[in-house]
Amino acid sequence: MDKQKKIVTMFDDIAKKYDLANRVLSFGTDIAWRKKACDKAFEFYGKKDIERVVDVACGTGDMLNFWQRRAKDKDIKEFIGVDPSSKMLEIAKQKFPKFKYIQAFAQDLPLESSSSDFLSISYGIRNVVDRVDAIKEFHRVLKPNGVLVILEFTKRDKKSVVDSAIEFYMKKVLPRVGGLISGNKDAYEYLPNSIDNFLTTKKLIEELKESGFEILYNRAFSMGICTLFIAKKGDKK
Repeated sequence: MDKQKKIVTMFDDIAKKYDLANRVLSFGTDIAWRKKACDKAFEFYGKKDIERVVDVACGTGDMLNFWQRRAKDKDIKEFIGVDPSSKMLEIAKQKFPKFKYIQAFAQDLPLESSSSDFLSISYGIRNVVDRVDAIKEFHRVLKPNGVLVILEFTKRDKKSVVDSAIEFYMKKVLPRVGGLISGNKDAYEYLPNSIDNFLTTKKLIEELKESGFEILYNRAFSMGICTLFIAKKGDKK
């Protein structure tokens, strides 16, 4: 089994307890991060009539729900969740049946070019093996001036006392608690390792720029545990 399929199988295994584990392990702070991401993206886009919002690696659909709830006075015609995990999508359909879902990989999106106003990926880009190809796909699918939102756990360039404390939590506490909740300790040992193996904020920004994105906003939250990236596709197709 190749690496990408192995990751998908792991998420299939933890799908039923995924939401609970996320809330417990992040102490609920991921809710604030998601709200901030949507609010800033809408602010940068500045339009009320929105044709399509796409959430890639949508998991159980939480981010789509945040997009809809934070839209307020905006008219959004379509919400689409994309994920390679069939088990995650089953739960998403039960939780939020009003959204449309597609089973697909981030690097091969079955969506028309220049068709989406927003595309988000929350805590999923580090799980994409062919990341550069995925970023190119995001660029292709977005409309000119469309907005890309990435929320992710990123690796710090320098280590401080705080970083050491975070690393202890991620490598020692998180696997045990996540394992107890989900019944799959291996999946929550994978999480800190996937962050260690992921790139720095600086490197991800470089990759986004190389694929044609303009960085609009970049900020770390909660002592650097999570980073928000907001980027824009240029005004040409």
